[in-house]
Parts: sequence; structure tokens; C-alpha cells
Amino acid sequence: MDEQQIPKHEEPMHFLVFSASLRKDSLNTRLAQLAAQVIEEKGGKVDFANMRDFDVPSYDQDVESDEGHPAGAEEFCKRLLANDAFIISSPEYNGSMPGLLKNAIDWVSRFRPQPFKERHALLMSASPSMGGGNKGLWSLRMPLEHLGARVYPDMFSLATAHKAFTEDSTIADSTLQKRFEDNLVAFKDLVEAAKHYPCIKKAWVEFLGEYPDPVTERVE
Repeated sequence: MDEQQIPKHEEPMHFLVFSASLRKDSLNTRLAQLAAQVIEEKGGKVDFANMRDFDVPSYDQDVESDEGHPAGAEEFCKRLLANDAFIISSPEYNGSMPGLLKNAIDWVSRFRPQPFKERHALLMSASPSMGGGNKGLWSLRMPLEHLGARVYPDMFSLATAHKAFTEDSTIADSTLQKRFEDNLVAFKDLVEAAKHYPCIKKAWVEFLGEYPDPVTERVE
């Protein structure tokens, strides 16, 4: 197709961006803010959230049956559905994701239609450790992919993050800063391509291969 015939999509992509940390001076919040800045500089629209917006009690199916979904889960679901993709910067707690994030995911997974399904996600972490919190991201991938999210293969983990930022909150190492930006741009391009040039759609089936049962059936 001639370049002049390629359709131009003027509407920007919308991204929900948040840190999974509640700490005031969180390194992951700084990384999430930097991601939001890069996305906006590249023409995207950012909905920047605070993890407190999604605060929920411990998941309890009896509470769900009697009282419905808590306000934090309602907000998380609404913001997911309002955006084309989401970016999480998550700390690593004892080699895994924070419990409050997993709990929020569990609550939101109960909505129908299921809001994580086919929504693109980019995972990031920042930590004073040499691993940059990367082990926590691998644990976070599992429930998101299980729920049908399209988790971007290239995660970003910022090691020794307590010494990694400049005074203006960019990454001090110029090579790392460029890799960070390139990763975000590639993710943004993928989200745009998926939205405007969709291919075959497949049904999301949880527990593929098990006998159908209304208790476990998750086909949408």
C-alpha cells in the first residue's frame, strides 16, 4: 500500500499508569511518573493513578455475594476499561508482588466482562537491589496472563534505583534512560497496532481441557 494511502489515526492511545507502592517516596512511583512523562511526550494520553485509589479489603466471596464489589475494585475496573492499556511499576516483596496488588487483581477479576482480558500491559519495577525487583514482576505476570491480559515480553527493572535517578527524576545513566524510553515507545506502538489493526480473536478459556462446569467456567 502506498504510504499516502495508509490511514492516519488521530486519536491518541490512552494508558492507565500507576505504582503498586503506597510509600510516599516510593522508587516505583518515581519510575511510574517517568513512564507517564515519556508516554505523553510521545503523543499518548496518561491516566495516572494512585494505588490508594484501588484499595480493597481482603477478598471474601461471602462479602462479594452480600455486598457486591468494594469501591476500590469498582474504580480499578472503570479505569482499566477506560484505557487502551495499563502500565504497572511494582515493588518486590520477599521475591513476589505486593499482596495489596494481588488482592486488587483478585477482586477485579470477578467483574463481567472481565476487564483484564485482551488488555495490553507493561510491567516495570525499581529496587535498591541488584535485581531491580524483577522476581516480583515474574509473579505478577502469572495472574495477569491467566486472566487474558497481553503482558508485554520486555519488562523493565531498574537496579540500585535509590542511586539511579537525577534531580529532575530521569534515569542518570543515559543508556538506561534510552532503553527505558525505547521500551515504552515499542509498547505504545504495539498497543496502537492492536487497536487499529486487529487480527483473529480467540475465546479466552480458563483451565483449558477441564470438563465444563458452571463453577469454574470462564469462557467469554
